[in-house]
Amino acid sequence: MANTLDVESLKVIVFQLADKEYAIPVNQVQGIEKTMHITRVPKTPRYVKGVINLRGVVTPIIDLRERFDLNTSGDNDSTRIIIISLDEMEVGFIVDAANDVMDIPKESIEPQPEVVGSLEEEFISGVAKVGKRLLILLHLDKVLNTLK
Repeated sequence: MANTLDVESLKVIVFQLADKEYAIPVNQVQGIEKTMHITRVPKTPRYVKGVINLRGVVTPIIDLRERFDLNTSGDNDSTRIIIISLDEMEVGFIVDAANDVMDIPKESIEPQPEVVGSLEEEFISGVAKVGKRLLILLHLDKVLNTLK
């Protein structure tokens, strides 16, 4: 029975950036951490904030607001670092808040809208309408393509 549910829905972590909600698959999330000291690394793109030592693993940290060319705001109590794993690489994303974990029915996921000139466009794999919420599904390969 569980396998049927997996095929019909996608379990995601929902997080906030500016006034939009984004989602990434739970199976790619290793953890959600409060902000901590980030060691700056010279000669990296401006959105790469540096690295952290997370349980003995040196993990690069990316500020998604800067990656998507959104207005940056200072960290606050709800700011989180979402640790994701992709192709045996762990990376942390700084987000405004990690909202919740939810199942998105597959039929509510649509391909990315054609938005001419949108800087985020290449990073979006689709959008999901869940109730009154519109969730933007991220294409992690594209978000991380400069790190590989």
